[in-house]
Amino acid sequence: MGFLRVVFVIALFVILHGSGSLSEDGVLVLDYYKETCPSAEGIVRRGVRVAVIKDPRMAASLLRLHFHDCFVMGCDASILLDSYGEMVSEKEAEQNKDSLRGFELIDSIKYRLEEACPCTVSCADILAIAARDAVSLRGGPRWQVWLGRRDSLEASFTGANLFIPSPNSSLEMLIANFKDQGLDISDLAALSGSHTMGRARCLSFRERIYHDSDNDQEHNQDTHKLHTTFRKILRSMCPESGRDYKLAPLDFNTPAKFDNNYFHNILQGRGLLHSDNVLITEDIEGEMRRMVWDFASHQHHFFSSFVNSMVKMGNINVLTGDQGEVRKNCRYVNI
Repeated sequence: MGFLRVVFVIALFVILHGSGSLSEDGVLVLDYYKETCPSAEGIVRRGVRVAVIKDPRMAASLLRLHFHDCFVMGCDASILLDSYGEMVSEKEAEQNKDSLRGFELIDSIKYRLEEACPCTVSCADILAIAARDAVSLRGGPRWQVWLGRRDSLEASFTGANLFIPSPNSSLEMLIANFKDQGLDISDLAALSGSHTMGRARCLSFRERIYHDSDNDQEHNQDTHKLHTTFRKILRSMCPESGRDYKLAPLDFNTPAKFDNNYFHNILQGRGLLHSDNVLITEDIEGEMRRMVWDFASHQHHFFSSFVNSMVKMGNINVLTGDQGEVRKNCRYVNI
């Protein structure tokens, strides 16, 4: 039903407003660059495809870039700005520093777009398109991206430290964090599925494997044995001190593929991050657990829900019309 709702909303919007290249009053549209830069999405996709072939992990990195951008001031490419003058870059925030990747790839794609269509395609739209292509190129769903975002004139280092979820967040904290962005628990469940791809630093999951209770989600003896074995594997990779930047896959089975295996993992106590496992272990009312079971049982439902939540997330506090600007270089505001 999630997918059908998205299709219905898109169809209704196109009927009422058309699919031309107008974006105003905070509203994004389809085919925004149809007249001004018809090759825009193709240029982004080619850049993402080459990068993901060379480094499959880049798909997860691009998806994460879009997420971290949207959760701070909205989807405005503020995450891409370097520090300048008194402005401190969001890249320096605790959840971003030495962790986010893909900035050089975005630079490369932006360079090609500036050659083809100068001062036309925003960096914020590049992030949204690249995230979609990263998912689809690794076996996940493909969707139409609503476009017309403008780029922020500033970054928020403070906001990045406040609003980007920590890998050690409780379920209560995650729900509150998503609510601040206008997202509900169904969005939290679906977007958490992004962790079906990529890797995390030892620094991100050490607390989980050394300090979480050994009794987390012991459905039965077999689950407990599997959970304990998994923890021993992680401890062998990540000592209690040191090796902060050693990487482990978020999904040990299919780390480079976008699928629903993430939900199978957390049902078995094998989620890498504390913030993954709390979807099950701290869900007192059982609503989140039911969604996790549903996504684990029906990949098509996870995909449709994920698309719905990605479209919703991509609309958070967007700048449109005369707001912001279209940066010539994604790292700096225009002079």
